[in-house]
Amino acid sequence: MRIERIDFTDPGSRTAQWHAAYLTSQTGVPGPLPGLRRFTVMVERGWSNHHVEAWVAEEAGLVVGGCSLHFPTTDNTHSCDLRFLVVHPGHRRRGTGSALLEHCVRRARAHGRELILSDVRAEEAADAFAAGAGAELGMVNGRRALDLHAADWPGLDGMRARAVRHAEGYRLERWAGATPPELAPDMVALMAGMNDAPHDGLEVEGARWDAERYLLSEEAVRAAGLLTYTTLARHGRSGEPAGFTQLHVSREDPGNWGQQGDTTVLAAHRGRRLGLLMKIENAAWFHEREPSVQRVVTWNADSNTHMVAINELMGFRTLDRWHHWQLRL
Repeated sequence: MRIERIDFTDPGSRTAQWHAAYLTSQTGVPGPLPGLRRFTVMVERGWSNHHVEAWVAEEAGLVVGGCSLHFPTTDNTHSCDLRFLVVHPGHRRRGTGSALLEHCVRRARAHGRELILSDVRAEEAADAFAAGAGAELGMVNGRRALDLHAADWPGLDGMRARAVRHAEGYRLERWAGATPPELAPDMVALMAGMNDAPHDGLEVEGARWDAERYLLSEEAVRAAGLLTYTTLARHGRSGEPAGFTQLHVSREDPGNWGQQGDTTVLAAHRGRRLGLLMKIENAAWFHEREPSVQRVVTWNADSNTHMVAINELMGFRTLDRWHHWQLRL
């Protein structure tokens, strides 16, 4: 077995074979799976300004697994994110996963990193692998889905009307696709609100956003074949942006799934049900524009009780659990 680095300028068939191994490894897992276009963007660049290295494990010229390491360059430079560490089910129990992880540890140390972070689905084998490598559980997440075709839309409309009364003095704006240039500064300011989301035991700091980073993240979303629906709340008198929420749908392989993106309300504007109002408005608009999409999936830390409550009030129901591990080097 050999571990080979992927050349992002000429990935050839290796990324496609790695993607195929990933899809096979996810058989029976609920929820949407990325097509090759989105998978390629996620493993080669991610959604932010990270330096990325990716490797595949080969046996007899066949890719049987792979992984990518994302190295933040403007914040959290003490850590790196391990993504898509996967071994084809037919090639497991041969030490391939351990070899890939050991390789990642060496590369992380070479970059001067002190911590490797990774999400894994909460199941016995994956948790045992992480714990056996010496990782510590830093956060527990729940993944939930809303069935748009079976949703209680009259009930949601009633919730929306009540939220409107609490949100007096605010107005909503929305757009599909790229953020209009004149609204980009508002979105940069709003992204800072995402840093208020719980980190639990994860030894990380908030992300630092500027215009360049935001535009790069939007370009990555477009490159991955995603169309984004955004609803923004604005304080009417001051004109200040107060919060936003996003939903994504894949133009490559939409299937019947949409995905919830970020949602936040800035601290000065909380307590007015803006989060609930924006999410209901955006979901209704998304459902109108994307009637073939049946379900929307979202992630929340268990400790993010406020957002979990909003999602469950809207009708989101648990799909599965995920564990966010950290390995100190």
